[in-house]
Amino acid sequence: MGEKPTIAISHLGCEKNRIDTEHMLGLLVKAGYGVDTNEELADYVIVNTCSFIEAAREESVRTLVELAEANKKIVITGCMAQHFQEQLLEELPEAVAVVGTGDYHKIVDVIERAEQGERVKEISAEPTYIADETTPRYRTTTEGVAYLRVAEGCDYRCAFCIIPHLRGNQRSRTIESIVAEAEQLANQGVKEIILISQITTNYGLDVYGKPQLAELLRALGKVDVPWIRMHYAYPTGLTSDVIAAIQETPNVLPYLDLPLQHSHPDILRAMNRPWQGRVNDGIIERLKTALPSAVLRTTFIVGFPGETEEHFQHLLEFTQRHEFDHVGVFTFSPEEGTPAYSLPNQVPQAVMAERRNRLMELQQPISLRKNQQEVGKIVNVLIEQENPESGELIGRSGRFSPEVDGQVYVKGVRDAALIEARLGTIVPVAIHSADAYDLYGQIVISY
Repeated sequence: MGEKPTIAISHLGCEKNRIDTEHMLGLLVKAGYGVDTNEELADYVIVNTCSFIEAAREESVRTLVELAEANKKIVITGCMAQHFQEQLLEELPEAVAVVGTGDYHKIVDVIERAEQGERVKEISAEPTYIADETTPRYRTTTEGVAYLRVAEGCDYRCAFCIIPHLRGNQRSRTIESIVAEAEQLANQGVKEIILISQITTNYGLDVYGKPQLAELLRALGKVDVPWIRMHYAYPTGLTSDVIAAIQETPNVLPYLDLPLQHSHPDILRAMNRPWQGRVNDGIIERLKTALPSAVLRTTFIVGFPGETEEHFQHLLEFTQRHEFDHVGVFTFSPEEGTPAYSLPNQVPQAVMAERRNRLMELQQPISLRKNQQEVGKIVNVLIEQENPESGELIGRSGRFSPEVDGQVYVKGVRDAALIEARLGTIVPVAIHSADAYDLYGQIVISY
């Protein structure tokens, strides 16, 4: 055997998928492969695909076609490989392998077999694997931040969602395993750990027989990391015990990402949301009372089949009433293989787009008002980018999660403070202005 081939990874999709990419990189580096960020120079390109909605698949296909045209040996991994293995192999002769969402840990073996000339299909029909703290990992996020997966897969069957089909049923890691990885990350200098899974509030149900999120948060409170953030907390799972754990654990940010999807009971029922429209005003109010400093983020789907103007008005009023800090709005994407695909009364694309715009226009002044409440405060900001030319730094406060929320632009630090404000450190910033998305401020110099 001569030199080992070089490998590049093209990453598409969500942060769950990003962790899979990072494990594949870690495993390849450990096995002695050269990993190159430049796809043009690499012998193989692994494309870690997304198949969540139509737009994501289009992006994945575009990437695959471009690489095929450049005569690359392509390894297709991730959700689209799980979803469309046969079609991909048929339509892309350049694909030397397809690897499922529960099989990325076999990547070294897959490359070795491809090198022998085999066309590799490595896809478990029912994904059951989840990496743990012993699986090599090469982080690709900014140095101060890391995602930590607490569970994989999902037991819910929402009518619009293909994820359980692509990633299998929920499987949680143990508290010990998660804490061990958190400690490794803290030792690497990570300042913010973001806990992710499909439904973080259901964490532990499969391993312990009941959700263990409160116990997990308390255990992570002993890890020396300043910020712990949770993603995807179903409101019904935010029990008084979980709320107490958030209150009692200083490094757990009071940031709640509630994937509500809609407010109207009829639409929630049609979506097969497990609580059948019980996410009422009471739950949101209870959260706000229990955690007055909480930052609330949510996502909504507009244009679900059967959504009338009246249903949409209900959602507008709900959004107006609760004044979420951040709202993401998606138009419904009909996914083959999901119940919603064949529902009657599909909403025309133009109507969906118009509803999305109306909801976002309603939310903008609310987000602006929430951000303006930060003006005059001194907030901790994790510095993530710097512009050496202008001395301007960009980071996030606890209010903002990476990728989905705003940023804090930090001005005018050319002196002693700049030395303190290295990338990946948390510094105090006096906020002097705000717009609907971002905050602007100045580092507070402590002598």
